[in-house]
Amino acid sequence: MAKITFLGAGSTIFAKAVLGDSMLTPSLHDARIALLDIDPQRLGDSEAMLNNIKATLGAKVKIEAFLAEDARKALKGADFVINAIQVGGYEPSTVIDFEIPKKYGLRQTIADTLGIGGIFRGLRTLPVILEYCRIMEKVCPDVWFLNYVNPMAIVTGGVLKGTSIKTVGLCHSVQACAHHLCHMLELPTDDLQWNIAGINHQGWLLEISRHGVDLYPEIKRRAQLPEYVHKDTVRFEIMKRFGHYITESSEHTSEYLPYFIKQRCPELIESFHIPLDEYPRRCINQINNWAKMRQDLVNSKTLEHHRTGEYASYIMNSVLTGELFKIGGNVLNKHLITNLPYDCCVEVPCLVDRNGVQPCFVGNLPPQCAALTRTNVNVQELTIEAALTLKKEHVYHAALLDPHTAAELTIDEIVAMCDELIEAHGDFLPKYH
Repeated sequence: MAKITFLGAGSTIFAKAVLGDSMLTPSLHDARIALLDIDPQRLGDSEAMLNNIKATLGAKVKIEAFLAEDARKALKGADFVINAIQVGGYEPSTVIDFEIPKKYGLRQTIADTLGIGGIFRGLRTLPVILEYCRIMEKVCPDVWFLNYVNPMAIVTGGVLKGTSIKTVGLCHSVQACAHHLCHMLELPTDDLQWNIAGINHQGWLLEISRHGVDLYPEIKRRAQLPEYVHKDTVRFEIMKRFGHYITESSEHTSEYLPYFIKQRCPELIESFHIPLDEYPRRCINQINNWAKMRQDLVNSKTLEHHRTGEYASYIMNSVLTGELFKIGGNVLNKHLITNLPYDCCVEVPCLVDRNGVQPCFVGNLPPQCAALTRTNVNVQELTIEAALTLKKEHVYHAALLDPHTAAELTIDEIVAMCDELIEAHGDFLPKYH
């Protein structure tokens, strides 16, 4: 009987996907599920929703709910921990991440992975997760920690460097990349084969074929045609210039690089269809729509669930049964991608069985792709260093080396902005020295 602990169980929709999938997985049919959250209302909502699914499916799982002060109890004896927490929420933290940089003329789209927003999201998230991991080291030292939280490379890399907990970072962009690209360009999606490697949100589609025929020439041709180029403008531009497609969306990619969001070139925003302040808009819409979604999810006594493509239940099943499963996972670079820094967090193909998550060797990325990726790795590594050492100088270093931030602001502006962000986030950040 496996035990699954879900951190951030107030993420009701995601909890439905992962834990509903688990109820439909034979090897997890009698699992003990521990829900953990800081918000009693959202925790209760998720517990009620999952019990509705349990009744509809006739599942045998046991569901318990715990508030954060009972974390030790929730984590004790866990075989798997799913991480979906968001530290600081939309208000105040996400608002701060957008509004203070905006005062300095620095605009963002999503701000959850890189850029100044990604840095500070990492700085407030990683210390909280490390505290949970220290509990895990005592009460479930053999657990597998499945991290779904952004900034993925910063959080996953920080946990792997700062604790002994077996960890893999999981992101949807690798799963969806090849089929999404072909669908967007009106190419068939059956019998696709592909190879993706790099870092989270900047995995490179190294190869893609159908029935054994290389699709890249046709993909590159179509991507520049007027009827298609507007659909994914930033990524198609990067593919044109660097030779390969990137896993994450154009709105994300635009803020990982120095080329697209510029105060002095506002025409770029329009020509590349860049949705500034996109993530706050999504948050506001989700908040406004929650009342109806809550009614549908929490109060429905006949709530159904069909297994999704989320990796979590498949990984847990493979660890328990030995059934082989392939994923794209975030792990430390132990000579996996040979032209990216050793021990940085990379996203590579992994095989999962009773031995857990086993990363696969990739070798060299194309040199231009590796070079561009290293500009993002620099920021991630220094953010992790800041979180693990609590040295404020490394917060500055991360921001000063961020491609988009450095392209827009002076050194003094970047340092002043960091100081203002540290003060504004207050107790959501640790004390730096």
